Amino acid sequence: MDPNPEPRTPDLGSDRTPLDIQLKAVPFSTEMTSPDKPIELLQGTLDLIVLRALSTMGPLHAYALATRLAQVADHRFSLNQGTLYPALVRLEQKGWIKGAWQKTEHNRDAKYYTITRPGERALVEQAERWRRLAGLVDKLLLES
Repeated sequence: MDPNPEPRTPDLGSDRTPLDIQLKAVPFSTEMTSPDKPIELLQGTLDLIVLRALSTMGPLHAYALATRLAQVADHRFSLNQGTLYPALVRLEQKGWIKGAWQKTEHNRDAKYYTITRPGERALVEQAERWRRLAGLVDKLLLES
């Protein structure tokens, strides 16, 4: 038996999701403001946040979604268009959300996004993965 075996990466198959692919900090332009410096999100968390918001808040256009998330986070969370729109496109391409053009309350055309049934299933799966990851990180931080 090799005393220094190489670490093995589990075979994740073709059903890989953003949380499966990488668990490292990614410099999104999404930031939470703090007195010291911005906190970077882990890859995949924005998708999870958007899915959860659409699941609980119902159909929203991108601006309303960004505004509502900022309110819920006590304005410590800021999404810019360069971050939110690619996430919405990515989720729509996966079939997890669906966009439809409608008139806003100010009679402007906007694409409203709704979570789909596959998106609801993905939300449950991704939320469970996130909870397991957060629990593991918390355990490792407490035991070190």
